[in-house]
Amino acid sequence: MIAEAGHFALVLALFVALVQAALPLAGAARNDASWMALARPAAYVQFLLVAFSFACLTHAFVTSDFSLLSVARYSHSAKPMLYKVTGVWGNHEGSMLLWVLILSLFGAAVAVFGRHLPAALGARVLGVQALIAIGFYLFILFTSNPFERLFPPAADGQGLNPLLQDPGLAFHPPFLYLGYVGFSIAFSFAIAALIEGRVDAAWARWVRPWTLAAWGFLTAGIGLGSWWAYYELGWGGWWFWDPVENASFMPWLAGTALLHSAVVVEKRDTLKAWTIFLAIIAFALSLLGTFLVRSGVLTSVHAFATDPQRGVFILVMLIIVIGASLALFAWRGPALKSTGLFQPISREGGLLLNNLFMSTAAAVILLGTLYPLLLEAIGGGKVSVGAPFFNAVFLPLMAPMTAAMAVGPLLSWKRSDLAAAMMRMKAAFAAALVAVAAAWAANGGGPILGLVGCGLAAWLFVGTFVDLGERIRLFGGPIRASLRRLGRLPRASWGMTCAHLGLAIAIAGMTGAGAWKVESIQVMKPGETVTVAGFAYTFEGARQVRGVNYIAIRGAFSVHRDGEEVATLYPEKRHYPVEGMPTTEAAIHTTFLGDLYAVIGDAEGGDGGFVTRLYFNPLVGWMWAGGLIMVLGGALSLSDRRHRIGAPARKAGVAAAAKA
Repeated sequence: MIAEAGHFALVLALFVALVQAALPLAGAARNDASWMALARPAAYVQFLLVAFSFACLTHAFVTSDFSLLSVARYSHSAKPMLYKVTGVWGNHEGSMLLWVLILSLFGAAVAVFGRHLPAALGARVLGVQALIAIGFYLFILFTSNPFERLFPPAADGQGLNPLLQDPGLAFHPPFLYLGYVGFSIAFSFAIAALIEGRVDAAWARWVRPWTLAAWGFLTAGIGLGSWWAYYELGWGGWWFWDPVENASFMPWLAGTALLHSAVVVEKRDTLKAWTIFLAIIAFALSLLGTFLVRSGVLTSVHAFATDPQRGVFILVMLIIVIGASLALFAWRGPALKSTGLFQPISREGGLLLNNLFMSTAAAVILLGTLYPLLLEAIGGGKVSVGAPFFNAVFLPLMAPMTAAMAVGPLLSWKRSDLAAAMMRMKAAFAAALVAVAAAWAANGGGPILGLVGCGLAAWLFVGTFVDLGERIRLFGGPIRASLRRLGRLPRASWGMTCAHLGLAIAIAGMTGAGAWKVESIQVMKPGETVTVAGFAYTFEGARQVRGVNYIAIRGAFSVHRDGEEVATLYPEKRHYPVEGMPTTEAAIHTTFLGDLYAVIGDAEGGDGGFVTRLYFNPLVGWMWAGGLIMVLGGALSLSDRRHRIGAPARKAGVAAAAKA
C-alpha cells in the first residue's frame, strides 16, 4: 500500500507540474498577477509530493519489500543498512526519482529565495522548471517506474552491484545530481530572459548564486567519483577519461565559464548573449550525460541502464529541450544588446579568454566522447578514443588558461596595461622557476608536461596571493590598515581566492600523480620485498576474512624506508556471494608528498604467492585537498549577502528620473 501511495504521489506531481508550467507562463504573457502567483505554491506542492514518493521508495528498500521489482533486483536482506538506503538511488529507476526530487527541490528553493524577483520573471523561471520536470515525470512513469510490483514476491533480493557498496559511491550520485540539476535553474533563468528579451545586471546577480551552488555540488561530486575510482577499482589512477566521467566534466567546464561570464554581465553589461548561450549549453551537457549513462549506447562502470526504449525517450527529450532552447536563442538572442565596451587587454578580455579556453576544452571532450558513437552509427566500425587523445588536446588548452588566471584579476576593467600587470607578478614568476627546478631535482628530470604543470601550479598559487595583496594594498601603507581591509573583504572575494588557490593545489596533485607515478606488478610470496620509489614493501602473507555480506582475502604489507617502518597496509580482494562479483579494496597510506598504494590480486601457484600491484603516487592527495578548497570557495561566495538577497531595488527617485 505504501508503494501505491508513492506511485500515486508521483502521478499527482505530474499534474501539479502541468499546472505550474501552463498557468504562470500564460499569466506572465497576459500580465495576470493571480495566474503568476500560482507558480510559488505549485512549486512547494510539487516538492512535497516527490519527497513523499521518494520516502515511500526508501521505506521499501529499508524494510526489504521484495514485492517491488526494483528492491528485488538491487537489494538484499543481508546488506548493511547504509547500502540499503543508498540502494534507493544505486539503480536506474531510483536514481531518476532522485533526479526529479532534486529538480523539485531547486524549484521550491527558487520559490522561497526568489521573493525579490519581478513577478513575471519568477513565474517564467518556475514555469520553465516545471516543463523540464514534466519530461522526467513522463519518462519515469512510462519507462522507469520504481514502484512496479513483482508477482509472486521474491524470497530475497539479488543485491546491489558490489562496486556501489561503498561510502564514496553512496554520496557521489546525490552531489553529482545536485550539480547537474542545479544548472537547470540557470537554464530556466536564461529561457525566461529570452522570452522577456531582457538581460541586465539584476538578472546576472540573480542567476549567479544558483550557478555557483550547482558548480560547487558538481565539483564535490566529481571529486568523490575520482576518489572512489582511485581506491575501489585498484588500478592506481583517479581519472580514465571514461565517457561517463567526461559527461560530468563537460557541464563543469561550461558552468565554470558561465560563472565568469555572468560576472561580466553584472559588472560591465556586456557578453549578454554569450552568457545566455552558456547557460543553455551547461544544462544541455547535463542532459547529455543523463542520456549517455542511461541509454545503453556505451559501456562504462558508471552506466545504469541498457534498455533502448529508455535511451530513445531521453534522446527525444534531449532533442526537444536543446532544439527548442537553441531555436529560441537564435530568434531572441540578437536582440540582447550589450552597452559595455572594452579593449582586449582588460579584465573583461581576461574573463572572455577564460571562457574561450573552457568552452573549447568542453567541445574537444564532447567530440572525443561522441566520435566513436557517431562513427559506429554510420557503419564506420568501432574505435576507441582514450587518454592519449584527451591529454594531447586538453592539457595544451589548460596551460595558457591557468597562466592567464593569475594575471586576469590584476587587470583593470575596460582597459588595462598588460606589461604593468606582469611586472607585479615577479614573485609568481620566481615561484614558478623554483617549482620547476625543485621538480627537476627531485625526480632527476621528468616529462616536460610535468615540469610545466609544477610551474603553472606555483604561478597560479603565488599569483592569487599577489592579487589578494593588491586588494588590501599590502606594503602600500601601515600593516594595520591592510589587515583592516583584509577583514572587510567581501566573502565573494574570499571565495574567488580560495577557488583559485584550490585549483593551483589540485593542478600540483594531478601533475605529480600523472607525471611521476611509480608502479610495480609482480607475484610475491610471504617474506619477499619489493622496493618502489625508495619504499620497501614486504609481503607478510594473506588470510581469509568475512564481512557482513562478503568473503575477502586480506593481504598484509609492511612498508619501510631507510630501515624505519612507515606503515602497514591491508588490501583486500572481496567476493560477494549473492551478487557473484569480486571487488578490489586498495590499501592506501597518505603522506604529505604522496600515497603508498597496495593491491592484492589472485593467488598464483600453491606456495602462498599472490599477484600484487604496488604504487607510489606523488602529491595525489593534493588533488582532493585542492578540490575541497575549491568547494569551500564556492560556499564562501554563496554566503555573500549580495548573492543571497539578489540585486538591490532601484530607488524610486532614480527610477523616476531614468523613466523621464
